[in-house]
Amino acid sequence: MKKKQQHGGGECPAPWPPAAAAAAGGGPGQGGGLLRRRPLSLLPFLSLRDYVFCMATLLLFCLGSLFYQLNGGPPHFLLALRHCLGNSTYLDDHGPPPQKVLPFPSQVVYNRVGKCGSRTVVLLLRILSEKHGFNLVTSDIHNKTRLTKNEQMELIKNISTAEQPYLFTRHVHFLNFSRFGGDQPVYINIIRDPVNRFLSNYFFRRFGDWRGEQNHMIRTPNMRQEERYLDINVCILENYPECSNPRLFYIIPYFCGQHPRCREPGEWALERAKLNVNENFLLVGILEELEDVLLLLERFLPHYFKDVLSIYKNPEHRKLGNLTVTVKKTVPSPEAIQILYQRMRYEYEFYYYVKEQFHLLKRKFGLKSHIRKPSPRPEFFIPSPLETEEPINDEEEDDEKWLEDIYKRFPCRAQQQGKGHATDQMNNRAFDLHYRDAGSWKLCLCSGN
Repeated sequence: MKKKQQHGGGECPAPWPPAAAAAAGGGPGQGGGLLRRRPLSLLPFLSLRDYVFCMATLLLFCLGSLFYQLNGGPPHFLLALRHCLGNSTYLDDHGPPPQKVLPFPSQVVYNRVGKCGSRTVVLLLRILSEKHGFNLVTSDIHNKTRLTKNEQMELIKNISTAEQPYLFTRHVHFLNFSRFGGDQPVYINIIRDPVNRFLSNYFFRRFGDWRGEQNHMIRTPNMRQEERYLDINVCILENYPECSNPRLFYIIPYFCGQHPRCREPGEWALERAKLNVNENFLLVGILEELEDVLLLLERFLPHYFKDVLSIYKNPEHRKLGNLTVTVKKTVPSPEAIQILYQRMRYEYEFYYYVKEQFHLLKRKFGLKSHIRKPSPRPEFFIPSPLETEEPINDEEEDDEKWLEDIYKRFPCRAQQQGKGHATDQMNNRAFDLHYRDAGSWKLCLCSGN
């Protein structure tokens, strides 16, 4: 009875006999019983409570690390802890990568006009894209300039999702990105004398260029021999479709856009093309003065065109450029040329308008226009800009006011970039192309070092 009361009273049971302890896994003094009673512990001296505490700490550390990654940075209490403990380079070295700083503008479209030096410029762009690290997006489609509404939406979507900064180039009529809810990019382009452009295209389709004797056969494999060797004068004087409207109405639609009326020769398409040049094109150059065009592009878009003029003048590059010259070109008779002038009236009015704007820019930056032998003029009167003999003095005109008028309707697409800069040196002056307000750019001239 006494032994039962002692056991029921909660007293400690008798220790194991030495033989039992040895059978449990160890002799006297070896701790075999201790290991048997705490099988979950990592070390003999940790209790179950210590083990749970370690696991909870590890879980909290994992959750904190996950929180850090999901939020793109350390929690505030870690920043406060860092402040208390002193500066450390660990977070600087192991934190999230810095956001890529994009130049402004970072979206440029070159909707190149056919036979206006575009292949020469594309060769330069391929070199410049590797040199300056921008994304050159080109298209293999060369013969589809007019798009349906769905095709416009698809192309605009593909362009807008390209990695910035990008420069997209393709033979395509002007696309209105804002019509489909996209950010309107900056446009650039180059045109040339309309008759010269037509003649270059006429003979290129038939005989190609110096890159290969069979080049023309690849481009126009279905052209009949009598059509291939059709005399240019016969084509013009006998009013073949290739040498008459609407085929001759070619340059203006690249600036007018995708509207059906842009394909019809007339005042409506002409005025709309001029409006788009003023509102959406940073620069429209003249092929006859290509070096000046490249110089201005280098000034306006240095993150794309820096050093372009030196590359263009490099002898090795000039050899490549000479291979794109059309072969077997002949000059039509004066009578045929006069007829072309009459048929291309609106093309010439647009050409002289662009040429005037281009020379205006050259004057402001002190560039001289080379005097060329005047080409035959059409019988109808189109005001032509005067050739600039000498750069004008700064006192003659307010630079900021003039440039503000030029760019006052330029839409700005710096929504996520904030204020962007493109500074460069020219005639001891630096220019700064930057965001001014929600609807305009301003090209400010200021003193620079």
